[in-house]
Amino acid sequence: MSDTTKEETKTLAGKPAHNAIGFWGCWSLVVGIMIGSGIFLLPSVLAPYGLIGFSGWLVTAGGSILLALVLGRLSHRTTRTGGPIAFAHDAFGDLTGFLVAWGYWASYWIGMPAIAIAFVGYLTVFVPALETSPILQMGCGLALIWGLGLVSLHGIRDASFVQLVMTILKLIPIFIVIGIGFVAGDVANLPAVNPSGGNFLSVLAITALLTMWAFAGLESSTVPAGDVRDAATNVPRATIIGTVTVAVVYIAATASVMLVVPAADLANSTSPFSDAARILGPWGPGLIAAGAMVSTAGALNGTILLSGQLPMAVALDRLAPAALGRRNKGGAPQLSLLLSLGLGSILLVANYSRGLVGAFTFLLMMSTVCLLLPLLVSALAELKHSWRSARGWAIIALAAGAYAAFAVLGSGLEVLAWGGVLILAGLPAYWLGKPKAVTVSRPDQAKG
Repeated sequence: MSDTTKEETKTLAGKPAHNAIGFWGCWSLVVGIMIGSGIFLLPSVLAPYGLIGFSGWLVTAGGSILLALVLGRLSHRTTRTGGPIAFAHDAFGDLTGFLVAWGYWASYWIGMPAIAIAFVGYLTVFVPALETSPILQMGCGLALIWGLGLVSLHGIRDASFVQLVMTILKLIPIFIVIGIGFVAGDVANLPAVNPSGGNFLSVLAITALLTMWAFAGLESSTVPAGDVRDAATNVPRATIIGTVTVAVVYIAATASVMLVVPAADLANSTSPFSDAARILGPWGPGLIAAGAMVSTAGALNGTILLSGQLPMAVALDRLAPAALGRRNKGGAPQLSLLLSLGLGSILLVANYSRGLVGAFTFLLMMSTVCLLLPLLVSALAELKHSWRSARGWAIIALAAGAYAAFAVLGSGLEVLAWGGVLILAGLPAYWLGKPKAVTVSRPDQAKG
């Protein structure tokens, strides 16, 4: 490598990767981001569809595990930061890699304020005055975003540790409810197999669409691969084991709540886990509210951590300004994090402006589409890699891609169209920001 190239690489990377994340850190990213606030409401959402709802869980869990296998396979080929961004770039070139990165990054800073708002919603259980004060709600949301943002800015090791602790803490109240269901539950409380009376396949499709969003984030451990110890082993293991962990927790928690809360009550409940926890006494619902706060805070911490990794990954591919790839003393991509935190904060403030709530909700749906599209492209990348050399893996990639396409189309044509517009809006940034420089090896590129 020439002296010039070495200097360019040093400028792009700033501080070298610290290999600060181990297996459990990767696992906590997958589990901590997937298990957010949605799990605390899903039993009520699924109740009108009866026991067929479990078939929906099985479909989405199976599809998600297929995607996890594909991501694990792709992660063996590269330990580059970026995950789906790196996979798309390797398989389909600069433009596809950049557009995947653009939409994927947008999904994180668009979703960031939504998670903060969910946290504030649970906080009102302990601070009722928040319910009538949008300004206080906004202040609490901003404090949470920037408080966790400071953890990520301090260093990826600290953010990874906080993520692991929050993931363990969030699982405690969920496991308590699971225990309540299987110890004190009654099968008489279970709903009918198909109370809606609809066609089995139609109801299955509805419940699958309702549950598939709960698995958004299964690719999380692939994104900071450049900072993972023994990434070729730990990233695939954490992706697959984390996805299986979440699938088991979701299905067991839904079953437990249905065993405790009568079907008629469950269908109208706005806090099914709290209703299930009432069996513990007056402190039960408070425990669940506190668990939900930890759960949402953990999901937000992981989201913030990854929101800084994504622009850095594009900079390392020399498709964005080099400054976005520089790290501070703690190994954190400082400018990338500040940019993401700033955009997320602006959206949070906008959410509390009169007349923008509906638009903000729509943006969240676009955020989900932008999370799913990189998974579809990743499946196509594995299909391209394995079609001639490993037909078994090609079939798995094809099935995973079909599931991802089903998930994307399930969001609705209108949301999909606007999500496409958001991604294509990155074209000007691609042509304006792409340097005319020579090719440079990424400092976090795997050898061999």
